[in-house]
Amino acid sequence: MLRDRGDELLAELAAKVALATELQLRLVDREEARETLIDFCTHRVVRHLLATDRVLYSVAAGAAETRLLVRALRAQHDLVAARIADLKRADSSAEIAASAHALVGLLEVCHHVEQEVLLPALAVLPGVDLSALVDDVETLLAGGALDTPEVLDVREIPHGRRHPRIFGIYARLAPGESFVLVNNHDPKPLRREFQATYPDQFGWDYLEAGPDRWQVRIGRLPVEA
Repeated sequence: MLRDRGDELLAELAAKVALATELQLRLVDREEARETLIDFCTHRVVRHLLATDRVLYSVAAGAAETRLLVRALRAQHDLVAARIADLKRADSSAEIAASAHALVGLLEVCHHVEQEVLLPALAVLPGVDLSALVDDVETLLAGGALDTPEVLDVREIPHGRRHPRIFGIYARLAPGESFVLVNNHDPKPLRREFQATYPDQFGWDYLEAGPDRWQVRIGRLPVEA
């Protein structure tokens, strides 16, 4: 399903790029096509990137096997955002064409790596339910909200499966929301992983500090206006 979504997005983007860079069009028509392309990028493309990042990338960031891959994909997303900004600022046909075609190329790479590398890796990660993640992405793309448990008790989950599960729950949080993690030890290594992945973007408050049970409220910080 995600492959179809990505293929459809790329096909629509390529068609809009082709129209916006068609020099045979009247200037007024080319300008209208450019505005349509920018609107498509600002809404459809960005929404797709945010949904895949919030669900797939966030879970993969919690596993050592896929952490570096996520960093590379997020760097690719930053490049996509930069090309969209370039497209908005472009004031010549050559600049529009360069930004638009670069954008298509970057998204094609993201889509290929997600389908051929990231999703197969997630499918074999302990504790990851790939079908549930796909459903979460679809929910976000449709404009819905993800349900988040108020408490996540990982004491009965094997150690190798805990962090992807925790990062997956964090990914479901909207800015300002939180959940309580219950653990049987001080999760300081997890905090270091959060700081490396989401530097200064999360809240971490101890509610109970051992010796047999630890409770930490983990939240996604509100976005500054």
